[in-house]
Amino acid sequence: MQKHALIFGGAGFIGSHLSQSLVESGEYARVICIDIQPPRWRTEGVEYREMDVRKPISVDAFEGEISEIYNFAAVHTTPGHEDWEYYWTNVLGATHVCDFARAKGVNKVVFTSSIAVYGPSEEMLDENSELRPESAYGKSKFCAEQIHHQWQHEAPDTRKLVIVRPAVIYGYKEYGNFTRMSKMLSKGRFAFPGRKDTIKSCGYVKDLVRSMAFMIGQDSNSITYNFAYPDRYSAEDITKAFVEVGGYKDVTYTLPLPMMLAVGLGFEILNAVGFTTSINRARVMKLNKSTNIIPKVLVDSGFSYQFDLKSSLQDWTSSSTESDFD
Repeated sequence: MQKHALIFGGAGFIGSHLSQSLVESGEYARVICIDIQPPRWRTEGVEYREMDVRKPISVDAFEGEISEIYNFAAVHTTPGHEDWEYYWTNVLGATHVCDFARAKGVNKVVFTSSIAVYGPSEEMLDENSELRPESAYGKSKFCAEQIHHQWQHEAPDTRKLVIVRPAVIYGYKEYGNFTRMSKMLSKGRFAFPGRKDTIKSCGYVKDLVRSMAFMIGQDSNSITYNFAYPDRYSAEDITKAFVEVGGYKDVTYTLPLPMMLAVGLGFEILNAVGFTTSINRARVMKLNKSTNIIPKVLVDSGFSYQFDLKSSLQDWTSSSTESDFD
């Protein structure tokens, strides 16, 4: 019997890729995308509806049976929002999605958390490591994980919960850190912020979507796993891969951290007087700190990655039409 999937926050980067993947699999009779924003792109066969998870979700809003729920709805750009905004959307949204799953009788939920629940770390961390979130975003995701766990614990024999903690995810229509890096490299304006050896756990969006389907198929009814590539990629490794695939000029210079922080402060002052910019000291420090997360559970479960860093960038640029990395 074909399945019916409901994706909260489905119009975003990951949700748009998942929607397309579910339709292309041929296993789903219905794929319903719920969001307050328009999708990154529209996929034929996906139903798009506008709804805000910060408000209670009526059971009557969706007719028929729902086989599985994906909860991607989140405020995630950090820094970029007031602390309360992360909790308002990420915690209240988790509460409303789980309330809806209870009332509708949906027994399968996939929730995207974040490696932000670990906090930055120079040491390698896996799923057994202590959770020490520092940002409001990371703390809100930790709270949301507990809300989803409570839903699953109420009926552990029949309810299945998969929590994925993605690292930095990149790919087509990402509009995030990797896209910004490619644009700076193409203009010859990129420099390493303070150091080259910062570990940045990362993964390609197509492999992330594949990993969700793989982990849903595992026997356990409660799974939490990190998603990133098993290899430890440094800022220098990532930059060199972009240089090679994009044909950019090699980057050899590193700007001292105090200088970068001074620049960040300058942009904060400009922002305060009306010149909008995303550059600030918090973002500089974020780039300077390692996120050294390994996907132990995923690897131990036997998942096979389709791409590595270089081949994923090659795949990304092959599907881009407006720039090197759309």
